[in-house]
Amino acid sequence: MWGGMLAHLRSGHPEICRQWFEEIEPLGIAGGVLRLRAHSQIHRDYLQRTCLEPFNDAARTVSERLISVQFLGPDDRVDPAPPATPLTSAAEPRVVVRSDAARAAIDDAPPRTRDAQPVEREVWPTTPRTTTSGAALTRAAHSHSLVLNPDYVFENFVVGPGSRLAHAAAVAVAEKPGRAYNPYFVHGDVGLGKTHLLQAICLRIKQADPATKIYYTSCEGFMTQFMEAVQAGEMAAFRHTFRDVDVLAIDDVHFLAKRDRTQEEFFHTFNSLYQAHKQIILSSDAPPEEIPDLEDRLVSRFKWGLVASVAPPCYETRVEILKQKARLRGFEIPDDVACHIAAKIDTNIRELEGAVVKLQVLRGLEKRDVDMGLALAALGDEAARNDRTVQIQTIIDAVTDFFGVKVSDLQSKRRQRSIALPRQVCMFLARRHTRFSLEEIGGFFGGRDHTTVMHAVKTIEARLDSDAEFARRIVVIENLVKAPAA
Repeated sequence: MWGGMLAHLRSGHPEICRQWFEEIEPLGIAGGVLRLRAHSQIHRDYLQRTCLEPFNDAARTVSERLISVQFLGPDDRVDPAPPATPLTSAAEPRVVVRSDAARAAIDDAPPRTRDAQPVEREVWPTTPRTTTSGAALTRAAHSHSLVLNPDYVFENFVVGPGSRLAHAAAVAVAEKPGRAYNPYFVHGDVGLGKTHLLQAICLRIKQADPATKIYYTSCEGFMTQFMEAVQAGEMAAFRHTFRDVDVLAIDDVHFLAKRDRTQEEFFHTFNSLYQAHKQIILSSDAPPEEIPDLEDRLVSRFKWGLVASVAPPCYETRVEILKQKARLRGFEIPDDVACHIAAKIDTNIRELEGAVVKLQVLRGLEKRDVDMGLALAALGDEAARNDRTVQIQTIIDAVTDFFGVKVSDLQSKRRQRSIALPRQVCMFLARRHTRFSLEEIGGFFGGRDHTTVMHAVKTIEARLDSDAEFARRIVVIENLVKAPAA
């Protein structure tokens, strides 16, 4: 049955499959529950939070019974099985998977009274809300923590010329947390490996001492929990979550910009951890001094340790990254295929990984090894999208015609919405369809710096996700940009 499940996962859910799935140990079925033991607690947590539904689907498909999956770590005990119940289609056995600590916390806690809301702006009520208990905040803290990916170990990080310093410093931090470089601050553009380095540090520290208390979250998670704690009058629980740890790792700390009260709380959290010689690990899209509206005292503290950057990978590094990503997923990419993809995709590592996933899916569907023909079939649209021959003047002409504005307005310092939006659209399309850097794109629009271009790109991306009519307008403009000249 286990062999059949692995085959089903490879064909039906190839995007989650990893080589180390072969190391999972099936312990048997009892009470409608298939117990699977992972070879580390990190692997167990990753499977539980990201792979449970696909594994349940595989178990039920292969067994043709209503079976659920439970993941165990190497030290987790196996609960006694409940009395056997006939498994029919009329009722599915209810299976709840909990560690001992989680079981105790849930048993003692009242029902959760509200769901966490996404943070759009800081709003502070005049009267503290009391509907959220400390136990509920503890559960919220767990939900906002990010799961560590077992793939993101140092051994799987491909070091290139642009990431050598950041990698070496990360290894030093992992070997001597709180003593080597504190804080460790890594910055770079999207998809260049910052998250990999943060998680690799956490994984190495946890491997050396499993008792180390690590809290890894995003800056948005920090802000959301802070607002919930303020509204509930439970700041003590919030501070326990972020200050009573050995290692605090926060991704995308640049989102602290313009959050005055959140910056103040983070300032005190930073001081508390630093004075206790606890390791602080931060990532950002920009260096501290270039994060807009970040308080000087935070900029200064972020520079106390080591500030390292990661740059886009060179051609040779991209080739090795492609091969490494494929090996993690259980297959090999020939040299000619890796070289072809690396030449076509030169933006970031996430797009390289997306190419590997496409190869994996098509490889499973066609049941053949990866070759150049398969690569061309799988990546035709990806290669076309990244074969950037569009001129920035073409983009400017299309946008100015569509919005009815002048080129001089786009290059001016005017910030009216009627001018700012077309300017941001231009920057977004230039980033997507040309090979120009952020600095070069900013130069076309009145000498703006790269952080302005980065902000424009993120603003348009966020609006595309939330505004269908706006997304349709962008498609129209893109069609004008890509249309052949008359």
